[in-house]
Amino acid sequence: MRSFHSRWRGLFLFSLGIAISTTFIMQWLATDFWLDDKKFSILGLELFYSKRQLIDVFTQIKQPAKIALNYQLIFDFAFMTGIYPAIASFCMLVRENVRSRSYRNLLFALAMLQPVAWAFDITENIFLLAWMEKPEIGDDFSTYHNIVAAKWLIAVSGTLCAIILRIAKQAKKRHNRI
Repeated sequence: MRSFHSRWRGLFLFSLGIAISTTFIMQWLATDFWLDDKKFSILGLELFYSKRQLIDVFTQIKQPAKIALNYQLIFDFAFMTGIYPAIASFCMLVRENVRSRSYRNLLFALAMLQPVAWAFDITENIFLLAWMEKPEIGDDFSTYHNIVAAKWLIAVSGTLCAIILRIAKQAKKRHNRI
């Protein structure tokens, strides 16, 4: 029977492979993200653009940018199948090597929250795809931004906590060898 470590490691590597490969495709699609002579970005749509800017993008977008954005959002669903399990499994891998009960609980909680971030990401894409089809944003804009902010907070917190604790563990291990 395989150990928990090897299972988490296998899931991490497989998921990371999906995330990396879909990132290349999405980056290639993003080269067509132009609105007249001005570049726009998926991060702008998610985090930085105002309601007015989103409406402008969705009402003025033309081919090939429109089809590229549509495919980008579709490939983002595949990216999600990689990134959130990768973050969760990374948290669990680091958790195995941490002695502090508090940090172990934190990493476990962050791993278990990744499906919530995934659900928020799915919801975000549904909003964007619907607005592409019919650019009437209405009162959903603040809900959308809260969902996006929560998704990023959960995903980045899981990633950063695991990285920081992993580095701290490695530094402590090196220090003990000296």
